[in-house]
Amino acid sequence: MVKEEWKGNASLVAVMINLVLSSSLAIPALKGELVEHFFYGGLVFGNIAVRIDALSGWFILLMNFTVLTSILYGKRYMSHYKNQSVSLSIHYISFIVNHFAMIGIYCLQNSFAFLCVWEIMALSSFLLIIFEHHKIQTLKAGINYLVQSHISIVFMTLGFIWVNSFTGSFDFNAITKYSSSVNPAVSFVLFLFFFVAFAIKSGFVPFHTWLPYAHPAAPAHVSGMMSGVLIKLGIYGILRILLLIKGDFLVMGYFILSISIITGVYGVILAIIQHNIKKLLAYHSIENIGIIGVGIGVGCIGLSSHNSFLTFAGFAGAMLHTLNHSLFKSLLFYVSGTIYQATHTVDIERLGGLIKKMPQTATLFLIAALAISGLPPFNGFISEFLIYSGLFKGISGGEFSATAFFISAIIGLVIIGGMAMLCFTKAFGIIFLGNERHPLPATVREPEFGKLLPKYMIATLIIFIGVFPQFIIAVVAQPVNLFMMETIVPTPPTEFLDTLQSVSMAAVLFILLSLTVLFIKKRTTKSVEIVMQLTWNCGYVAPTAKLQYTANSFVRSFRKLIYPILMMNKKEDVIKGVFPKTIHSETNPYDKLELVFIDIPLLYLKGFIGRFKFLQNGNPQFYILYGVLFIFIILTFPLLLSAIEYVIALIKQI
Repeated sequence: MVKEEWKGNASLVAVMINLVLSSSLAIPALKGELVEHFFYGGLVFGNIAVRIDALSGWFILLMNFTVLTSILYGKRYMSHYKNQSVSLSIHYISFIVNHFAMIGIYCLQNSFAFLCVWEIMALSSFLLIIFEHHKIQTLKAGINYLVQSHISIVFMTLGFIWVNSFTGSFDFNAITKYSSSVNPAVSFVLFLFFFVAFAIKSGFVPFHTWLPYAHPAAPAHVSGMMSGVLIKLGIYGILRILLLIKGDFLVMGYFILSISIITGVYGVILAIIQHNIKKLLAYHSIENIGIIGVGIGVGCIGLSSHNSFLTFAGFAGAMLHTLNHSLFKSLLFYVSGTIYQATHTVDIERLGGLIKKMPQTATLFLIAALAISGLPPFNGFISEFLIYSGLFKGISGGEFSATAFFISAIIGLVIIGGMAMLCFTKAFGIIFLGNERHPLPATVREPEFGKLLPKYMIATLIIFIGVFPQFIIAVVAQPVNLFMMETIVPTPPTEFLDTLQSVSMAAVLFILLSLTVLFIKKRTTKSVEIVMQLTWNCGYVAPTAKLQYTANSFVRSFRKLIYPILMMNKKEDVIKGVFPKTIHSETNPYDKLELVFIDIPLLYLKGFIGRFKFLQNGNPQFYILYGVLFIFIILTFPLLLSAIEYVIALIKQI
């Protein structure tokens, strides 16, 4: 039995072992060497193919970094739960198993073994989400995730069974063999089965409804890992299927591009009106999945038109944004965990003025917020610039239909970027600026260095990618080459890299200039006596924190603008009398698509199942009868089959 204080350290060691072993295989693969091994899995699995190519290598390395920062932050975060010995043991074991399962997903190319590892990943993720299982909302979120994960597995299983029934093979290469021999329309239907399966895991709209519940319910380091790498398993699955299926890439590209634009815009719209930090970040995960999907769609259209730059910009932008999102989103979730443990709330409306007590945390949040908004010189700008470049290139050389799609995608990305800045202006301003809106614990202060270290690791990489993009673009070129099917690794034009570098360096110089001006101002006014005066009193005789902007009032105009597509549940007390007492007003947004695709179908399903309540009436005699009928059916079913076969044989003779 490991002592309480060593559980986190033991988990860190296990993660490091997984990390070193998997990275030692991923790095050569990322350089272009295919790592391939076969293991005999008996009569059930057959030959299990383990293949690690550049695509697997890319995802393994970005996953390992986020999992490492997650366990470094998590073992400090979970120290607040020392009294939950059993839950901590299950949590850390699930974390290690989950990491191992994700590695298996990136390596295995045997459909039966792949499904088994995917199931292990889903179950271990469920256990990580429900750590605080004493909370009913946490249990509901975990069960919601588990159910929808298994819907994903059903679609995936149907796709694999479809291929196996025609080829007799569980190897992933059988998908290529089968899709090459059938009509492109059949290949597209097969692609849809796999796309739905992986879209549920990724959080594409309308398959996203589990995500806004699971992320807020899980501990902060698990939320960071889920958003950073777990939902990216779906992105990996889509990219892997695109490598395997031989079909009409133009149709697949238009389909992915369309659903991705909807996903990105819808996700950021719902993010803006959230007042729970973690739920706000969860909807931004949906938004960024949409951006990644736009890149994949652009890459597919580039493949169909044999446009090498379009293909490179699309797939490279998508893969790079997958990495970038794992960085700034995990950092944002870690910061939200720090805020929660310091203030005991994730309600933005109850916060304010934290920059005075937690300046380092505020700075880290600001860096991640600027990165997720796609501003230079941070990493989010680089990947979005690649995708934008592909879209503009497609407009200049495409047909009318393609041009219409590209223009729609550009408008969508512009809307997403603008609304992301609005959302994080609200979040940063309300949480960190101004004064406390409600009394906060007296112990609010900066966390210990152990919690800050993984955040600084992420922030450093965010800035490095933004300032020196040529290095990371050179690395991502190798997995992109798998799609382009060229012997020479593609590289973007020199003028493209020069433009990207120039924009990043200009942003760096602007920031340095601003900091220099602030430094000079501080030095020159150091000896000046600062005098505090009251604000001019006209209409301001009773200053209070409640006079500040709230999160709700900050986005009120936006909310009224998009009200037709929202569901707002409002609770407020009735104002009575000339001098009314204190009243309470609260607005809670609800996802309309969840109502349409989840709530209403479940309501009808419950009504249908309710018609059969009479079968479970509590009478033992009925249950004995059910048992007798079941035994009778089991005994007579083979006889019925034999009779049917006999009749068929007679008919053939006639």
